[in-house]
Amino acid sequence: MRTKATRPARSRTPVLITLYAGGGEFCDGYILSVIGVSLPLLGEQFSLTSTQSGLIGSAALVGMFLGGLVFGYVTDRVGRQKIYLFDIAAFIVLSALQFFATAPWQLIVLRLLMGVAIGADFAIASTLVSEFAPKRSRGPLLVMLATMWSVGAAVAYIVGWLIMSNSDDPGTWRWVLGSSVVPSLLILFLRMGTPESPRWLLSKGRRDEARAALRKMLGPDARIEDLAVPENTPTRYSTIFRPPYRRRTGFVCLFWACQLLPIYAISTYEPTILASFGLSEGSYLGAAVLQVFFVFGSLSGALFVNRGRRKLLLASFALSAVSLGGLTIIAQPPTALVIALFVLFGLGMYSAQCLESLYPSELFPTRVRATARGFTTGVSRIGAAIGTFGAPLLLSANLQLAMAVGAGICLLGLISSYFLAPETRGLSLEEASGEAPAAENQPVQRSTKS
Repeated sequence: MRTKATRPARSRTPVLITLYAGGGEFCDGYILSVIGVSLPLLGEQFSLTSTQSGLIGSAALVGMFLGGLVFGYVTDRVGRQKIYLFDIAAFIVLSALQFFATAPWQLIVLRLLMGVAIGADFAIASTLVSEFAPKRSRGPLLVMLATMWSVGAAVAYIVGWLIMSNSDDPGTWRWVLGSSVVPSLLILFLRMGTPESPRWLLSKGRRDEARAALRKMLGPDARIEDLAVPENTPTRYSTIFRPPYRRRTGFVCLFWACQLLPIYAISTYEPTILASFGLSEGSYLGAAVLQVFFVFGSLSGALFVNRGRRKLLLASFALSAVSLGGLTIIAQPPTALVIALFVLFGLGMYSAQCLESLYPSELFPTRVRATARGFTTGVSRIGAAIGTFGAPLLLSANLQLAMAVGAGICLLGLISSYFLAPETRGLSLEEASGEAPAAENQPVQRSTKS
């Protein structure tokens, strides 16, 4: 009877942790994407210039840069649990305040602060999931985490389209932006009671607390010795810039920025882009449909992530470059081809989105895992902010030029990942990060030494 009682907890706990963390990712995707639905209405009400649209669209990404840089390190110092609840509470307050904005600058400030909270959540969510997940299911669970972001983005477009299609009020954008309060409240409730990471507790020398947390979540037979985490290890920001981690830091920042620049630029201005290609009628519905395909793209990562992280990343960039390249060179493509190429882009790029969570979690040790995740989140958002700010300027100048720049970014990601991307499939967190030697029957990690 005792054995039967403990088995469900062991199989259930990592999934529950992933769902609670994924709820934050859902809110992140919702908050960051819902602005794309609202911007055309905001442009009409406030007579926004391209610069103002770019600032409102990219403000959250700039905030993520700041939030990631600061709160990743704070999380490694004070623990995962506290920041895990704080950032969701901030989502609720700031989402509600958007409803009362009366000027563009107020939305810019609110979106900036929301970005800070999102940057904090990005640093924590995948870190917590990876530290609870068994190594064989770590990849699929983090695919689930990444997919929740895509689901949030798709739901934001669907909800926004439904709200706007049932109202002629020019202030409808207030309800669209304020709607992110609802999922944030639900996730805050679900996250209550989430335990502290046993790996983090052990790294801080709190062995008894780590053992208690581990047994509470994984059953009385769980062994603290199986974690293989060095105890009483200091957290220093400079660690991620020293060998062997500085090359890993550079790689994660570069591939992540190359993923996010086209993703955010296209997602934020999707209705505008589709209208520019001739789909003026139904551009919002078309954008919502594409977001659903992007969710399938994220889910497809589960089929390939355990076959090789490196192969998945290279294939993703190649497919994305081809699809955006097609939109560049084909003059006046028919609507069906435009949709097909954007679907191909989504299936390709989003299939490797899980690596944004996997690689930072696997390549860095427990003492600086959230620090590295936060820093790379922040730096990658520079690329995303550039794409989001620059997209309306490029689109207003030349549609094909905008697609060509996107294809070039994907090609840069492909080339840089070919030379820098390691293979961590089948390794434990301690083996992948170098805290413990890899077993002889495990795949050899491509060199990441500086």
